[in-house]
Amino acid sequence: MTDKLINQMHFLAEADKLKTILRQSYITDKTRQENSAEHSWHFALTAITLFEYCSISGVTLNRVVEMAVIHDLVEIYAGDTYAYDDKGNETKDEREQAAADKLFGLLPSEQAKQFRSLWEEFDCMETPDAIYANAVDRFQSHHNIHLSGGITWKNNSATSDRIYKRMAVVKTALPELWEYVEGTINEGLEKGYIGRTAE
Repeated sequence: MTDKLINQMHFLAEADKLKTILRQSYITDKTRQENSAEHSWHFALTAITLFEYCSISGVTLNRVVEMAVIHDLVEIYAGDTYAYDDKGNETKDEREQAAADKLFGLLPSEQAKQFRSLWEEFDCMETPDAIYANAVDRFQSHHNIHLSGGITWKNNSATSDRIYKRMAVVKTALPELWEYVEGTINEGLEKGYIGRTAE
């Protein structure tokens, strides 16, 4: 094998560790927490399935699927930081940048640049592809949390104001899904697993 192929195989072996990173959210049968690799797969599938509802022009679905597969790989070293974990989010960027250096550094240089560029584009959420990708990423998590009975919201004292703020990109990129999002938040408030808006 060439050195290039050896490096790519090493990267793929390391990427398999994403299956061991547990997220706060549960799978829909409520038996266990979802892992980050499962989330990435479901994000990619959701992006493909709901693409017809994307209201943003210029989105390239292929690139969105690539972002879905790559976007959480840094969690192998940085861990999963829950969206509403204020303390964890203070160090998230620093941890994830170090993780990106280590993980993407395993790849041949051109591929390393390509993968890191996709990861950074997703994180910046400025291009049409990244905006749609973030909307789908957040919708997938929101949908799963709702289907698993709001366990994640309840366990982490989520409030409606924070959920609305995080989900705003869905209203922009997937406006036909917004009625569903609002309905699930209202249901969560009624059932008590989402807190009232902080004063």
